[in-house]
Amino acid sequence: MLRLTDLKLPLDHPEPALREAILARLGIAPGELAGYTVAKRSYDARRRGAIVLIYSVDVDTPREADILRRLELDGDSSKVMPTPDTRYKFVARAPDKLPLRPLVIGMGPCGLFAGLVLAQMGFRPIILERGKAVRERTKDTWGLWRKKVLNPESNVQFGEGGAGTFSDGKLWSQISDPKHYGRKVIDEFVRAGAPEEIAYVSKPHIGTFRLVSMVEQMRATIESLGGEIRFSQRVDDLLVETDRAGVRHVRGVTLEGGEQLRADHVVLALGHSARDTFAMLHARGVFVEAKPFSIGFRIEHPQSLIDNARFGPQAGHPLLGAADYKLVHHCRNGRSVYSFCMCPGGTVVAAASEPGRVVTNGMSQYSRNERNANAAIVCGITPEDYAPYGEGPLAGIALQRHWEARAFELGGGDYEAPGQLVGDFLKDRASSAFGAVLPSYKPGVRLGDLAPSLPEYAIAAIREALPAFEKQVRGFAMHDAVLTGVETRTSSPVRVTRGEDGHSLNTRGLFPAGEGAGYAGGILSAGVDGIRTAEAVALDILSRTARVA
Repeated sequence: MLRLTDLKLPLDHPEPALREAILARLGIAPGELAGYTVAKRSYDARRRGAIVLIYSVDVDTPREADILRRLELDGDSSKVMPTPDTRYKFVARAPDKLPLRPLVIGMGPCGLFAGLVLAQMGFRPIILERGKAVRERTKDTWGLWRKKVLNPESNVQFGEGGAGTFSDGKLWSQISDPKHYGRKVIDEFVRAGAPEEIAYVSKPHIGTFRLVSMVEQMRATIESLGGEIRFSQRVDDLLVETDRAGVRHVRGVTLEGGEQLRADHVVLALGHSARDTFAMLHARGVFVEAKPFSIGFRIEHPQSLIDNARFGPQAGHPLLGAADYKLVHHCRNGRSVYSFCMCPGGTVVAAASEPGRVVTNGMSQYSRNERNANAAIVCGITPEDYAPYGEGPLAGIALQRHWEARAFELGGGDYEAPGQLVGDFLKDRASSAFGAVLPSYKPGVRLGDLAPSLPEYAIAAIREALPAFEKQVRGFAMHDAVLTGVETRTSSPVRVTRGEDGHSLNTRGLFPAGEGAGYAGGILSAGVDGIRTAEAVALDILSRTARVA
């Protein structure tokens, strides 16, 4: 098979045009093209009204060798190459007698894929999830949105599927992936019921409702392979031994109810909101360090405004869908403000996991057909900014808690969120009535002044950035656009640092992974890190087994 890249065609090209473009690129007759499949389809919307589709295709032709030789001689082989082998290859197979089963803590995307791959290799993992199964969890999440009742162990952050279940379900990432782990993630999602188009569109997404059934299907697969999944099983302590050489080794975990599970291999696949677990790890001497993250607000515009700004007269085309954006501005005060987790045609959701705090996030369904577009507009912060709130590696958590509690207070103390119109925010005056944009956040938005809801440097940076974003997306700084606060969970405030072999820097057998450990950001990268970590665990188990034998 040959991989052809950068085939450009008009947005409304007739179906035979792609075949004709393939024949022209390869210089072959129609009878010499046995078939083709689309490997990727993206678009270039830089010229509004003249949007082009960009294809990568895999071509089957008996003249493959001749074509490669000719193109290489002509010096024109950069866009025609052998199709890469992206099939996943397991690195190990579990021994017949497994001394102790590996544990996976957390069942978000990272834990889900770590558990799945370990199960597929025969290691029969035990997955411990502090929250509930996904459908029960969904009911609890709606309890906050509709009734203002928060369950601290079952919410947007905690439960089967992780925080990604209540998101846009984006499946793209900028991580380096030379081993094509991302293809494994996509293939497993399709096998679990995701639309097949996620395998080839440039910015695939799934949406919340579809993710629910997919997560259930993947759970069933893990169990059918001998894996075990335990819900409502919060890990409250880590069992650690120190050998004669002074090396620390994990020996298992203690659950909330006091039960101890022995294990020599523990995958730490926490989400970014497992604050009590981070504190426990730090108290147990596991190496943890503070890392940068970002804070800000959610912004909402009419989706039609974003569509028209990005696509012009071709807005609404079925191949384009709802438009997105990605914006960044470097401010005079040295801060950077950028858009994050943009959700076309979506809603802003309550994402608190602790009582007395307000946190926002964004979510979309597969259809992306809600009236508003939303995204986080956030300001980058670093560990140097955490000093006023505490000391040590957990100081970033103290910062988050401070401003989430402030948002709870400004919202009225009942999980409504504080909000402000963009026009009023830019003029430093409180808002009193909504305009053309009605916020989607549930339980509700209380208008006022957002200036007291974040540090002064963040407010100043966002005020500078919004007019700059207007120059990139016309209408972005419209008066009636709504800001809702606060967005504080953009990524983990800590890193549970690991070595090249996947083990914790100072605790052998503990494998920090995914978003909570500071090694991923989003569903795809977390899934990829789960696969990578499963491989590290499997190889270490085999190495230990061989030494004992």
